[in-house]
Amino acid sequence: MNGAYASLSGSYDGLMKDGNYAARAAFLVKRLRESAIPVKTVLDLGCGTGVIAWALYRRGFRVIASDISEEMLTEAVRKGEAPETGGDVPPPLFICQPMPRLKLPAPVDGVVSTLDSLNYLTRERDIRETFRRAYRYLNPGGRFLFDANTPRRLRSMDGQTYLDETDGNFCVWRTFFSEKKQTCLWQVDLFRLRPDGAWERSFEEHRERAWSAEQLREFLRDAGFSRVEITGDLSRKPPANDEVRWNVLAEKELA
Repeated sequence: MNGAYASLSGSYDGLMKDGNYAARAAFLVKRLRESAIPVKTVLDLGCGTGVIAWALYRRGFRVIASDISEEMLTEAVRKGEAPETGGDVPPPLFICQPMPRLKLPAPVDGVVSTLDSLNYLTRERDIRETFRRAYRYLNPGGRFLFDANTPRRLRSMDGQTYLDETDGNFCVWRTFFSEKKQTCLWQVDLFRLRPDGAWERSFEEHRERAWSAEQLREFLRDAGFSRVEITGDLSRKPPANDEVRWNVLAEKELA
C-alpha cells in the first residue's frame, strides 16, 4: 500500500458514504458478544479513518486500532475531538503498523477488519503472517471477524470507470483486473477545490488481491483457528453465487 490514501485520506469518509458503517458496526458487535469469552478489548486491523474503531468504543469496548497509513490515522485521531466521544473507557489507541508485522502490548478478546482491508495484502506470505499474528494476539475463545471482496466482484471491475463527487471533491476510479496475478488495480485521480477556487489534482494506485474462500479457510486453519465460517455480507447465511463481499468468522479454541 505504498502511498495509498496519502491524498485520499481527507476525502475518504465523504467518498465512502455507501460503506454502511452503522449496520457493519452493529453486525460486528452482535457477533463479538456471541463469543465464548466476555469481549472487553478489540483490535481494529486496517482501521482506516477509524469509523468502526470509534463505533466500537462508543459501545463500551476498549479499542486498539492499527493502520499502515499515517494520513488515515491522522483523520481517525481527529474524530476524537468531537464532543460526543466521551465515555467510561479510554479512547481508541491508534498505532501505525503494517498488518503482517503487527505487535501488541497485550492480547485482545476480539479482532475485526472491515471494508476489504485484507484484500490489500496481495502476497500469500503477508496474509498468512497477518492471520498468524491475529491468532497470536487473540485470547483463547476470541473471534477474528473480517470481510473481503470476492473474486467475482474484483474480476467484474475490469475495465470499469467510476465517478464519485462530494462537496469540493471529484474522484475518478479506473479499474483493471489481472487474471495472472489475481489482482485488481485502481488508478485514482482526485480533484479537490482549493480555497482560491482552483482545482488541485492528485493521483494514487491501489491493488487488491482476489483470495478464494478455499484459500482463506486454508490460511486461517494453518494459522491455528479451530472454526472458520464464511457467510454473505452482513449475514449468517451461506454466500450467494453472486456475492460481492464475504463476512468471515474465525474462532480461537478455548484453552
